[in-house]
Amino acid sequence: MESAEIESKGSAVDQVVDEIRRLMRERNLGLGDALPSEIELAAMFNSSRNTVREAIRILKAYGIVESRQKVGAVITDRRQQALMELFSFAIDISAESFLDIQGFRRLIEVNLSDLLFQNIDDTSIARLKAINDAMKLAPELSKAAEFDFKFHAELVGLANNRTLSQVYGILQPLLQRLMEASKRSRAAVESAYNEHCDIIVALQQRDRIAYAYHMNRHLHAGLQFIQPPQEPRQI
Repeated sequence: MESAEIESKGSAVDQVVDEIRRLMRERNLGLGDALPSEIELAAMFNSSRNTVREAIRILKAYGIVESRQKVGAVITDRRQQALMELFSFAIDISAESFLDIQGFRRLIEVNLSDLLFQNIDDTSIARLKAINDAMKLAPELSKAAEFDFKFHAELVGLANNRTLSQVYGILQPLLQRLMEASKRSRAAVESAYNEHCDIIVALQQRDRIAYAYHMNRHLHAGLQFIQPPQEPRQI
């Protein structure tokens, strides 16, 4: 009898797990989206709140959701992020890898101008400026790299393309490590700050050519802070 009760409870939890996954597909929920509350899920699936809580615990264990204060269960993908964190520490940040990664970013960020011009407004410009100012004033270079990533993630987010935002979220450990490698001095941070300012002005003016020029220039500029200084040639 006791074994049957345990099996019944287990099957009920498994059923709610399947229902939550189906709900995610039907509502096209992606990384960062919040699930309904436990009470709402229990009502939707005609289940107890304890069963729903156990189902969410299983989804957390699989790295599919995580709990956030004042939000509840939010969809994540720690499996992919853990893989990227491992990859980011394994990769050698050399001039060659820098150019490869920045070439990938160039394909995306330089070509976002049309979407950005459609969606940019005074509020989003103010957010970009605030992030850029925070990068410049960051007391630690590693913190400046975090704000650098936030600046570019904000830009990608303004394109209103869920897939692009998810890709940047997954690549965050790698991109942030690259940004840390190219910000080994206050001069590097100052340089990135000024380049961001030029990008913001181009966005404000809806100047496609200026945006492409300054973004290209910015994505290549960090190379000078990664390459070792050239030894003077012996004559």
